[in-house]
Amino acid sequence: MGSHCESSVKIPPIKFTKLFINGNFVDSISGKTFDTIDPRTGEVITKVSLGDREDVDLAVKAARHAFDYGPWPRMAGSERGRMMMKLADLIEENVEEIAALDAVNGGKLFTLCKAIDIPGAARTLRYYAGAADKIHGTVLKMSKGLQGYTLREPIGVVGSIIPWNFPTTMFFMKAAPALAAGCTLVVKPAEQTPLSALYYAHLAKLASIPDGVLNVVNGFGETAGAAISAHMDIDKVTFTGSTEVGRKIMAAAAASNLKPVSLELGGKSPLLIFDDADIDQAADIAFRGMFYNKGEICVASSRVYVQEGIYEKLVKKLVEKAKATVVGDPFDPQVNQGPQTDKKQFEKILSYIEHGKREGATLLTGGKHVGQKGYYIEPTIFTDVNEDMIITKEEIFGPVMSLMKFKTMEEAIKRANNTTYGLASGIITKNLNVANTVSRSIRAGVVWINCYTAFDVDCPYGGYKMSGFGRDFGLDALNQYLQIKSVVTPIHDSPWH
Repeated sequence: MGSHCESSVKIPPIKFTKLFINGNFVDSISGKTFDTIDPRTGEVITKVSLGDREDVDLAVKAARHAFDYGPWPRMAGSERGRMMMKLADLIEENVEEIAALDAVNGGKLFTLCKAIDIPGAARTLRYYAGAADKIHGTVLKMSKGLQGYTLREPIGVVGSIIPWNFPTTMFFMKAAPALAAGCTLVVKPAEQTPLSALYYAHLAKLASIPDGVLNVVNGFGETAGAAISAHMDIDKVTFTGSTEVGRKIMAAAAASNLKPVSLELGGKSPLLIFDDADIDQAADIAFRGMFYNKGEICVASSRVYVQEGIYEKLVKKLVEKAKATVVGDPFDPQVNQGPQTDKKQFEKILSYIEHGKREGATLLTGGKHVGQKGYYIEPTIFTDVNEDMIITKEEIFGPVMSLMKFKTMEEAIKRANNTTYGLASGIITKNLNVANTVSRSIRAGVVWINCYTAFDVDCPYGGYKMSGFGRDFGLDALNQYLQIKSVVTPIHDSPWH
């Protein structure tokens, strides 16, 4: 397990650090700022305006005015789509700079930001831009002398609270369908990773998206996030993050104006590997499923169940992969794993590793801090793990895998479902009957067969149980930002019913 720290990429100057409200970059009302940190070193990148309740109020006023009186929900869907396409083009034109912002701000691999996250945002925008002029209701066949039809109308002002692990992906996973529907938004990026969100606000202005339609308020969850959740003039909240914060958002929404919420929350996702699996393919899928984005991914395959016939061989392969992983500067193309996003998360992961050791799990590899500075952790694999251990029950959100052995399919299904979460799952087998049975038996919102983290903008994504409700991606996501209105009129002397 090596570390590498050379970087040839020059980090661009940070252009946007204020709040973006009603089409302009503005200081917060208090004038306060907060530090945004480089996880490679723990040093300050820049100071960013600190939004609070009063700033959220201003942003909501702008979004409300743009929704109630502005052109955005009233223009043809094709025109909204055209502006969204323009925004997608601008993102692609600035891919290098935006990728650098997510890498320096979130410790994400620059090469993957450039190849996957940023182009993926443009693809998401184009997908929903294409849907903006295809929103229709239905004609109803009513039983009496009545004619009825439904309209799908934009829900209004949307509060979007996004996490720090995929700042760009999450921004557009929420904003793109909301914009296509004709909604206006107040986005609160995670306080750890605000930089790319502000850049997107700037590009939205260049794409001629009207003032007030897209607002960005940097700030902390307990102040700015709480203000969005409890705001009486926000019509819907969408949130991705922890189950603990999801509960607070739901309670605030209920206690205020009963706004609907969509919650994509934590996970402790099982990956079931059967005896007939190809060992090399299974090791590759399991390793990437857990350690992609340094384990900071809600669908991480953190509980890996391996059938006993191939268990020892697979364990050996996984340990080899962990030891071969290069941990270091995310701008270095030789590096496989960058730093954890912030100090709090770094310390939390290390404490979970200590829990695992204390509870009697066997640490096969990893478990230590890498280097003298920054928030780097070795890829960590535990075996001799059971379902009662904290490392098996709680979401760690870091590079820590738990390996467990099973005998039968029935046992594997039971153990896979023994969790409060239900976000994602995976199955590796060549047996179609096993794949079909297990995929229908696991209580999770996504089941990947012989693959993992196989996301696509057309594939709805969300959880069962305490992993939340509502769906991102696909046309299901678009419908979350639309309300159904029924319109009924009498028909007198109709020749037929």
